[in-house]
Amino acid sequence: MKFMLRRRLAFVFSGLMAGALAAAAQSIQQGSVVIGQAVPGSTLSLEGRAVPVMPDGRFVIGFDRDAKANWQLDILNPQGGREVLAIEVAQRSYGVDRIEGVPQRTVIPDRTPELEARIARESAEIRQAREVFSPIAYFDTGFIWPATGRISGKYGDQRFYNGTPGRPHYGIDIAAPTGTPVLAPSDGRILATQDDNFFSGGTLMMDHGWGLVSAFLHLSKIHVVPGQVVRQGDVIAEVGSTGRSTGPHLDWRMNWGPDVRVDVQLLLPPL
Repeated sequence: MKFMLRRRLAFVFSGLMAGALAAAAQSIQQGSVVIGQAVPGSTLSLEGRAVPVMPDGRFVIGFDRDAKANWQLDILNPQGGREVLAIEVAQRSYGVDRIEGVPQRTVIPDRTPELEARIARESAEIRQAREVFSPIAYFDTGFIWPATGRISGKYGDQRFYNGTPGRPHYGIDIAAPTGTPVLAPSDGRILATQDDNFFSGGTLMMDHGWGLVSAFLHLSKIHVVPGQVVRQGDVIAEVGSTGRSTGPHLDWRMNWGPDVRVDVQLLLPPL
């Protein structure tokens, strides 16, 4: 058995993974993406949630901001043998981020029927993109920073907009001038684009494969179209300050499946 980190992306290799995840538990934390490997043809379940397995036995699991400390991964190998592995997820503490000066209409919007319909439509499109599952491991390229600049917002911090509490921040904010190119952090496929989402402004959704989907928010321009396959380093958009924003920056987020928000910074080398 062997456990290693490559570009801070966790890889766990073993025959049936017996004990490997437990040995590596100290490297798994809230927000982590873990790529493991089981015997090809195995069936996996993370506490009742089916985990698809690639033909070579690899699989992807993610843990969100508030993931509990102890998990169980059920493995049924092709010969019918069953193993239950304990996974320990390190707990994190998060800060508070107070943001002043955002457009008040995006903090406490006047919820007219027309606005409600717009928000529902835009949210449904984003959720549909996050539900996409493609059996192509685009993420095999690893991940690079899509832009460089000052980190102005971190994953997990509780946010207040003009003094009003909002949801925790689920991405990383990179402050950069409007028009700064946004690069594809890995190979991938464009799932959806929105020029003027009410909350996130210019929005781009990108598939990294096997349940990993990125969102790039507050963009000033988008240079790709849904269905387009891009390569790591391709220019896909430009930094902006659209939607609920006080200045130009890139807000990059990632999900594992539709509902598990992971920390993209854990996948990256130091900036």
